[in-house]
Amino acid sequence: MKRILSLATAFLLSTTIQAQPKVGGSQTPLTVPKPVADALEQVKPEAIKAHIAYLADDRLLGRKAGTPGYQMAVDYITEQLKTLGVQPAGEAGTFIQKVRLRRAFLKPGATFAVREWQGTTLQLVAGQDYVVYPSPELPMTRVADAPLAFAGFGISAPELGYDDYAGLDVKGKVVVIVRGAPRTFASTVASASQDLAGLLKAAINHGAVGMILASAHAGNLPDLKNGTYSVLGADGKIAVSRTFAAGSKQQFYGAVNAATLQRFLQTAGLDTTQVFASMRSGKPYSRGLKTTITATTQSTYQDIESYNVVGKFVGSDAKLRSEYVVHSAHLDHLGVTAPVQGDSINNGAHDNASGVACVLEIARIYSQLKDKPKRTMLFAFMTGEELGLLGSAAFAAYPTVPKAEIVADINMDMPTIIAPLLSVVALGAPHSTLLKPVQRATAYMNIPLENDPEPEQNRFIRSDQYSFVTAGIPALHLKYGNKTADGKNNLSEEVQKWRAVTYHKPQDDINGRFDFEAGKKYVQLCFLVGYQVAQESARPQWNKGDFLGMRYGRR
Repeated sequence: MKRILSLATAFLLSTTIQAQPKVGGSQTPLTVPKPVADALEQVKPEAIKAHIAYLADDRLLGRKAGTPGYQMAVDYITEQLKTLGVQPAGEAGTFIQKVRLRRAFLKPGATFAVREWQGTTLQLVAGQDYVVYPSPELPMTRVADAPLAFAGFGISAPELGYDDYAGLDVKGKVVVIVRGAPRTFASTVASASQDLAGLLKAAINHGAVGMILASAHAGNLPDLKNGTYSVLGADGKIAVSRTFAAGSKQQFYGAVNAATLQRFLQTAGLDTTQVFASMRSGKPYSRGLKTTITATTQSTYQDIESYNVVGKFVGSDAKLRSEYVVHSAHLDHLGVTAPVQGDSINNGAHDNASGVACVLEIARIYSQLKDKPKRTMLFAFMTGEELGLLGSAAFAAYPTVPKAEIVADINMDMPTIIAPLLSVVALGAPHSTLLKPVQRATAYMNIPLENDPEPEQNRFIRSDQYSFVTAGIPALHLKYGNKTADGKNNLSEEVQKWRAVTYHKPQDDINGRFDFEAGKKYVQLCFLVGYQVAQESARPQWNKGDFLGMRYGRR
């Protein structure tokens, strides 16, 4: 066991220290019209606090998607938008977009048997050595003696000259992968390459009938007693899922622990150290495994309705008003869970009542402008982010405005306003021309722009901006940088300490640590980025030769 732990530690460290895209560069100084500058000064820290206080109140019971508490949040946002004069931009002339969520559960009696080619059956313990996921679309699934194939990181990226599936036959097989990326990948490219939906799609597209996600480190496997979530399309089929490839007949999805992965590799005569070293260096080490699995599942479903909230201020230019700049934030949180220090309500004050409050205050700035920007501003409040970016994925796939006319998304998710905002990171911006308005806005506000201090957190793919990216729409997410008032410039360390006791816990409430002046600056900064995009004659574009643009950009 110690050997597995040491290998896993080395594996994780070496796959998360990656090059990051540069964010520097000089730009023409930003000139802000006086009416806009005056409106910016009207942003009130106490207004941000008031929004957070309501949304994080115990009465909303943690705003879990599809619950009465979440509906209270929907109603609050709708009323706030109406008060500001924001026009509805949801379905059928309303402020809402229905998102149909499917919660899938595994029926008792699921089977999972692993047999080595010499006839030995591995003795594995459910929940400890492996877990089997329910299928969100197929009530019954079965694989019988399906061979396993190890596909490394499971990345198929010809754009980068890298393909774990090159020379590997996985037709009719179950693919085993480890989540990660070569250390040669830039941080955001590494993050994008680890998106589970993309990894699953790659496996199915190569002919696999299922996938096993293997842990490279010791730790608990997912607890699936509360089910898994997906988005249903209008046809009743799965439209968005992290465990099922939409439109396929995928028969299996599961996970195994590090010890089981090592047994798989050893049975095939593979040295774990050599395999991981090759993968880290950027040389795929994919092989057929001398192991087969037989598995059966039956699944049951609970279908839930939840809602995105969408409003707009129509642009002033006769031509450009048909195009949209989105400010987004997720409205949902975790609901009620097991008590922590006697409290079971996950209020989600920082995550993400703070981001929602910021979008509302950006809308308030626009409400004060007699002369609206050229493009239409869209304010989108998403459901199901905590369930796997589901609400934003539904919106990006089936938006309430013409998809081809959405030019950019500026997302706000847990800006972490616990200290003065002295520097920022623009996740995703270096991949497109969105970096230019970010540079001008940060220079105008004298807020340095930094590289991500926590690339190992994969923050780029963990929030709603990534749903827009995969729909081909340039998007970014502004987060705190590392600069501190005392000159230690270690804010990321402070955030990690704060996160350990607060993040995704009932302790994230309005009584926690806040710097509402930092919230004001964050609102102003995000507004200035979006305002520039709305005013410029040219749409944002992916940078030439950029990985995200080549993979997801509109054809």
